[in-house]
Amino acid sequence: MTTNVNQASDHASWSSLPEPDLIARARMKEEAAIRELIRRLNPRLFRIARGIVSSDAEAEEVVQEAYLAAFTGLERFDGRARFSTWITRIAINTALMRTRRARPEEEYDTVSEENNGNILRFVGGSETPEANFGRTQISGILEATVAGLTPELRLPFLLHEVEGMKIRDIARDLSLNPITVKTRLFRARRQLRAALEERLQGGFGSIFPFDGARCAHMADSVVARLVSKGEL
Repeated sequence: MTTNVNQASDHASWSSLPEPDLIARARMKEEAAIRELIRRLNPRLFRIARGIVSSDAEAEEVVQEAYLAAFTGLERFDGRARFSTWITRIAINTALMRTRRARPEEEYDTVSEENNGNILRFVGGSETPEANFGRTQISGILEATVAGLTPELRLPFLLHEVEGMKIRDIARDLSLNPITVKTRLFRARRQLRAALEERLQGGFGSIFPFDGARCAHMADSVVARLVSKGEL
């Protein structure tokens, strides 16, 4: 019991540290700081990777490679941007390189003009138990439908609707014109409307979750690989 209490206390102390303090400790090879950064960033990086690649397994590999690149190259992080922003760009680049290796004949910036329709409007959700249950029930449908979008539409959609990123920031990170980002968001919503409009109650935070045992496994895998490289 004492061990469990101590572990909970240690976790609470690390989870309360601001990001710059964790980065400073990660530079000193403190494993607990690295694990806490991974815990915080896993949901965001997994969703971003999953917005580009075509499977959960590929997305996990992308996220792991992004962590390894970041934690073995912390000397390149100058602190002018947030660490979460810096590693997000690493994850995007890693996923895009994987996609281009798999489909070198395709241009990532290509968007189809077909399937005209009205824009899909997303409404805020209620916090009643019934609404929460409903969101849980349809999370699989949401994931399958979003996964069915082409990568050039899926990634901006996830970044904007799930991660709450501004259009200008998405444009910067994807090296796109903001107008292109707006167009892709419009098309993504339009393509999703028919399948989701009647059942949507918000809750896009449930799309492509990455927590619990999967989150812990990612931290274990990254730490093990850092140890094998002599970085910890």
